[in-house]
Amino acid sequence: MILTDKSILEEMDKGTIIIVPFERNSLGSNSYDVHLGDELVVYQEGILDSRKNNDTKSIKIPEEGIILNPGELYLGATVEYTETFSHVPFLEGKSSTGRLGISIHATAGKGDIGFKGNWTLEISVIKPVRVYKGQPIAQLIYFKPSDTCLVSYGDKLNCKYQNQPSIPIPSKMFLNNF
Repeated sequence: MILTDKSILEEMDKGTIIIVPFERNSLGSNSYDVHLGDELVVYQEGILDSRKNNDTKSIKIPEEGIILNPGELYLGATVEYTETFSHVPFLEGKSSTGRLGISIHATAGKGDIGFKGNWTLEISVIKPVRVYKGQPIAQLIYFKPSDTCLVSYGDKLNCKYQNQPSIPIPSKMFLNNF
């Protein structure tokens, strides 16, 4: 079951969903719009290696925006810090973002119960497009789970992304044993 605007507000009052900063006009009928932070991260190497911490470069988004180009993976972060204690959050693109040819996640659209932090965005584009810090970029949708979980995200032994800051966080796949 997807939470409606009324349910999201009720859960926020209970403290089971936290969104900071929260702007009422970003609350849709069954989602909450999140906004692009002021920094992007790009990988420096032509070939990425899953077993290593790949080199990255940070780019501040200027007031006049920045042009994203096809063939590049940009990591961004949401302005909003969220905590979700009883629901499963999903990060999805907004239709206005998609209509500009912007994808905001490659595979990581589902969050976990117990996640705390800003969301890292895996941004790619179909054609060159200018984006701006603070623009609406995606939406959070909250699902009610069928039951309580045994171990929340922050309590997992292999939890790598808890308490993400408002800067993009590159892959930590290299921390896995494989």
